[in-house]
Amino acid sequence: MTTATEISRKRTGFWATLSLNDRRTEVITGWLMASPAIFLLLTFLIIPFFLAFVFAFTNQRLISPNPTEYVGLRNFSRLLTVRLLILEPLTNEATGEPVRDENNKLIYPRVREFTRNNPDYPQYNGLKQWLAWNIGQKRWVLLAGDPVFLRSLYNTFLFALVVVPVQGGLGLVLALIVNQRTTGVNIFRTIYFMPVVVSLVVVSILWRFIYDGQNGLLNNVLQFITFGAFEPIDWLGNPSTALPAIMAMSIWQGVGFHMVIWLAGLQTIPPVLYEAASVEGANGWQQFRYVTWPGLRNTAVFVLVTITMQAFGLFTQIDVMTRGGPLNATTTVIFQAVQRGFEKQDIAYGSAISVVFFIMVLSVALIQRYLTRERD
Repeated sequence: MTTATEISRKRTGFWATLSLNDRRTEVITGWLMASPAIFLLLTFLIIPFFLAFVFAFTNQRLISPNPTEYVGLRNFSRLLTVRLLILEPLTNEATGEPVRDENNKLIYPRVREFTRNNPDYPQYNGLKQWLAWNIGQKRWVLLAGDPVFLRSLYNTFLFALVVVPVQGGLGLVLALIVNQRTTGVNIFRTIYFMPVVVSLVVVSILWRFIYDGQNGLLNNVLQFITFGAFEPIDWLGNPSTALPAIMAMSIWQGVGFHMVIWLAGLQTIPPVLYEAASVEGANGWQQFRYVTWPGLRNTAVFVLVTITMQAFGLFTQIDVMTRGGPLNATTTVIFQAVQRGFEKQDIAYGSAISVVFFIMVLSVALIQRYLTRERD
């Protein structure tokens, strides 16, 4: 006869086997449901990421009958090579005095005399002029393998240095305003957040019309305010105003998103802390300094990182509004990588730019992480 103990063991084994089969089914089902996302991530993110490192050391082109060859660090050398050339003014052989033009300016040798297959100066061969300035009678010329890339780096860092603090600070100010419990505050929250939900392409097209040099809204408003004294400006066609104009548009478009993040952080601070500070006689600034700002520390780190990554990834505004012009005044690293890799079909060089950009962003992120770390 089967004892009660044996029956209990059989039942336990049956349910254990059934439970194990259920877990296996759940695991398989989970992987099957995640497989489309995994496939897309592998195809469009992970595999291209590693291929970029491989192509950066080759001469790979998008469409070319020539076989791909390994070229080592040639692409990176072209990107990062910078040399200084100091030019002496031309002198009169008879008198030894410097030669001057009709405007009484010193005349210097042409830069291309040093950069075009000059055997006496092999270190300058193939380089192009990036910057030039005068110190005394000498002319200092900064040569680069790719001046456009260096200008892209400069524009990208300048954009980040301006947009990150301005957009973050303005978002905090708006969050403090809409955090007040007043009538109609939800309407203002919606208005401030509205540009975020609009496509960035649509926003860029809209602001391109606003910045138009002929009949743009901005010029018309400024002329109306100044009673016609303001001279119209081609905001996107002038090298000195193109990048600041894109900065202003980007700040306007993205500030609503960061306002919401700041607002979420503000609403996590216990009201009892403000009550205690008020009892102790703290004014509004003291409450912000000793209660609000310490309570927003984690939120501030998140906002700082997200704005910085978005700023370094500047592309859509440039592609739609200026195409990197005028005179490379608005070109960025991402825009140049896409342009070289796809429009000019130089995948290897575009990949090298992408690798340098990845290292640059990673370094900035690590520095931010170090500066915003928890301190005892």
